[in-house]
Amino acid sequence: MDIDLDVSTNIITGKQQISYTNNSPDTLNKLFVHLFWNAFQPGSMMDVGIKNSESLTLGTSAKGDRVTDFDRRFKKKIYEMTPEETGWCHVTSFSVNGQKQKIKEYETVLMVELSKPLLPKTTVQIQTVFNSRVPKLSRRSGRDSDEGIRYSMGQWYPKIVEYDKLGWTADDYVSREFYGVWGDYDVTIKLDKTYKVGATGVLQNAAAIGWGYDKEGTALKEITASKRTWRFVGKNIHDFVWSADPGYKHITRKVANGPLLHFIYKDDPAIDSLWQTTADTCAIVFPYLSKTFGRYPYPVYSILHGGGGGTEYPMATLMRNGNLETAIHEICHSWYQMMLATNENLYAWMDEGFANYAEAKALAWMRNKDFFEGISEYDSYARLVRSPFDEPMSTHANFFTTNYVYNTNSYTKGKLFLLQLGYITGEKTLEKIMLEYYNRWAFKHPTADDFVKVAEKVSGMQLQWYKQYMVNTIKVVDYKIDSLWEEGNETKVRLRNVGEMPMPIDLQVTYKDSSKAIHYIPVNLTYGSKKREDEKKSFIEQDVWGWMQPVYTLTVKGKLTDISTVEIDASGRMADMNRKNNILELKW
Repeated sequence: MDIDLDVSTNIITGKQQISYTNNSPDTLNKLFVHLFWNAFQPGSMMDVGIKNSESLTLGTSAKGDRVTDFDRRFKKKIYEMTPEETGWCHVTSFSVNGQKQKIKEYETVLMVELSKPLLPKTTVQIQTVFNSRVPKLSRRSGRDSDEGIRYSMGQWYPKIVEYDKLGWTADDYVSREFYGVWGDYDVTIKLDKTYKVGATGVLQNAAAIGWGYDKEGTALKEITASKRTWRFVGKNIHDFVWSADPGYKHITRKVANGPLLHFIYKDDPAIDSLWQTTADTCAIVFPYLSKTFGRYPYPVYSILHGGGGGTEYPMATLMRNGNLETAIHEICHSWYQMMLATNENLYAWMDEGFANYAEAKALAWMRNKDFFEGISEYDSYARLVRSPFDEPMSTHANFFTTNYVYNTNSYTKGKLFLLQLGYITGEKTLEKIMLEYYNRWAFKHPTADDFVKVAEKVSGMQLQWYKQYMVNTIKVVDYKIDSLWEEGNETKVRLRNVGEMPMPIDLQVTYKDSSKAIHYIPVNLTYGSKKREDEKKSFIEQDVWGWMQPVYTLTVKGKLTDISTVEIDASGRMADMNRKNNILELKW
């Protein structure tokens, strides 16, 4: 791509030269192209969604205030935009192998009717001419943010839609997620010479630019021309982001045996210490992420001070501030959205939820704290279940009725999916699953079934039932201790499943002498068992519990008077809706 940005009009003029290969077994008669910025027009589908979310009452706050479903990250509401503040992206010419094609705009999607079918395993050369206007900051991308950043450039160019085994994924842009085609990007950006730029990829003309790209601490080099050209290259990626501002500062950190990290942020003494600390910490965390979740293969990663919250892209992210937790979360997206790259519109939970899980693991490691300390996902999930709004995680991102349910499913229940999977398979086994998932599926757009197959192979368990319940239904877990009684020198414990979803059970028995025993009850659906997790506690595997059976009785050693506590899932990893009936204390 070659683009020219006029900073006085905020208009981009650009050209694309795309070498596109049909790697599918299908003959293609059409192509589709994303035009994301056409959403930033009054009356657009995104605008309608914003208005609907403002009018939808979710309830009242503790103070009695009306709580709506509005996404407060929309600092500038689309329907409030003046004509000069709106954004758009239009393709004025689309050619394939030099022949112009018939095109039709469907708001945020361009349909191209090919004059000649594109056969399987065939490569064509596509040429486009396009122009766009940067919207006044609304969501993820735009100009003149509240943080004072001039340009935050995400979803800014005509982007070929992914064609996968389900066909074209020509999803409208109504504020949700992304999915992209793997490729090598070579992007040349021309704009006013006073601007400083951060972007996806490696800067190719660093010697001519200076400003810390050639050597730490160097100034932006003087030129006589009114505009400066920046050229970035990124290989084997599926998107490209950049940001620009005359008042940027640039620092770097080198990760041991890893990438060079760029931190590009507003040159402001009030925030410099925060960004410096975040830069230091990110350099420490990167090797842990590579060791735990798979090798980071790119030479650089850039954190760009931009508006509209935090939004991840290959080799870079936009962040509205230098918050460490946000930075780690966005970096974790490099694994689940940038290298594994599921279709986020179908499986947002496999990106946002998995990134949340990886972030929590990394921060716990960094702070030398127990991973499960302060986990809040169980309470958030319970609030969702008890609300009248719950929908299955399998719902397409654009089709959720509320932002609340979309966000809770994607971020909270997606992370909880892994937390509870660790309960089923054992925590050490889950660690192996996550690493093998990367090794098997990096750069291949995996689905939920692909992940489950990896989990089954590593754990030796059957786990499709777990995915079906957690992803395709809104059924919940609820087990209880029904009763205890004594028979001879032994104690009988009766458990009851009062919920809708089966699970294996860890029943912890604590004796008056403070010793503990885990009675592990496999559910028959797994056709396998997990290994002992805590060497300090004895581990007794009981007979399987048939998933349709509501009641299960087991025998534990000792008289009733020898026992002080009996508890289902003392680790707290199972998403049980009523934990009060999971424990019985015997006060003799």
